[in-house]
Amino acid sequence: MSNERPVYMGPRLRRLRRDLGLTQANMATDLDISASYVALLERNQRPLTADMLLRLARVYKLDMTSLAGDGGAETTARLQALLKDPMFADIDIPPLETTDVVTGFPGITEVLLRLYTAYREEQLELADRGAEGRDESDDTTDPVAEARRFLAARRNNFPTLDDAAEALAETVRGQDGLIAHLLARHKLRVRRLPTDVMGSSMRRLDRHRGEVLLDATLDTASQTFQLALQIAWLDWRAEIDAALAEGSFATESGRRLAQRALASYAAAALLMPYTAFARAAEARHYDVEMLARQFGASFEQTAHRLTTLQKPGAECVPFFFIRVDPAGNVSKRLDGAGFPFARHGGACPLWSVHQVFRTPRQIVTQWLELPDGSRFFSIARTVTAGGGAFGSVRVERAIALGCAAEHAGRLVYTQAQPALTPDTATPIGVTCRLCHRTQCTARSAPPIGRDMLPDDYRRASAPFGFSDA
Repeated sequence: MSNERPVYMGPRLRRLRRDLGLTQANMATDLDISASYVALLERNQRPLTADMLLRLARVYKLDMTSLAGDGGAETTARLQALLKDPMFADIDIPPLETTDVVTGFPGITEVLLRLYTAYREEQLELADRGAEGRDESDDTTDPVAEARRFLAARRNNFPTLDDAAEALAETVRGQDGLIAHLLARHKLRVRRLPTDVMGSSMRRLDRHRGEVLLDATLDTASQTFQLALQIAWLDWRAEIDAALAEGSFATESGRRLAQRALASYAAAALLMPYTAFARAAEARHYDVEMLARQFGASFEQTAHRLTTLQKPGAECVPFFFIRVDPAGNVSKRLDGAGFPFARHGGACPLWSVHQVFRTPRQIVTQWLELPDGSRFFSIARTVTAGGGAFGSVRVERAIALGCAAEHAGRLVYTQAQPALTPDTATPIGVTCRLCHRTQCTARSAPPIGRDMLPDDYRRASAPFGFSDA
């Protein structure tokens, strides 16, 4: 007696038929069965037999694995991740029910996923409005904030781009492979030209001459990334635009910033393919320098890529990332670890990311404790852009990469320093205006909602004195 479970694929069969633009009668004729039998299959009143799977694959030139395989594993993982949101904490949803919804109602599943993503974007926008103190009727929108909301609502993860890049990465490896791909597929040669010829461009596509031009002063990692970025624009424009279409943008600049972020994402995914990079990250215990050497990328590119490893069903350590200049201006910020970044204004000066300019290119580790008691572990280091020739302008920035306390034990940085424990955490705040640690001597502004005391009789060591009320 067979123990095999009957296979019901009604919704998937219906979607296939509609994607092909067929009626039930058309499909019945193609498969040499009755239209009523097609209707029974689509309503899951009859199982899909092996013979029928073969007919579908043969008649419509379909990949058997994609047709008969689990096809919904990734969607199931996405729905399960959605259901982990705290607002659903009081609802007990067994995993089997989630699988049944994905398998039986793929259209409804997609609706739920899109609605939740839109909800996350709205929540982030409301947080921005509250932080700025803007009136709801104020239509002025910060394009940078728009792009950041778009990425944050999706946890900076775009599986479609990862899959497309991973497929190409099988045949394209290293800078020489990228150059060969550009020549073979797009009839484009690569030339490196002096800075004075390139003007203000690092990379330029010259379609008239059939060339991709690169600034000769770029280091190897930057040249390779620029070639991968050009391939992303040429090969995956449709995928980038499809991902972008899921967002909502009030300004064209916000949309273009998000589009640029997606292109850079695809380029990084080509140089550091998801499966291989995630496996190496785990094996190397998230040693950023070692991973950068292994994949021929820069320290910053590698740290940035680590924030994207949240593909449903294949998640790695969730990281947050921030890049600042010596003046404290934030030029890049990505959150996949639940770190409450200050959306406006500066960050806490006690965080080591603001101090590593004193020790260039050295990794500084630090435990952080927020006012609510939550703890995070971060590494910080300076990175350099520009240069490459005598007299060329160099820009020094600092980046920090971190994760929540429960994941820190998986990092080489904590494993190699047993004495570095959460008990050594530095108390920091999100931003001075939201931090109520009244004794902090590094404070630059009083917290919202606290009355200041006069200092005519007493001057505290902290910059501001506050009442207890």
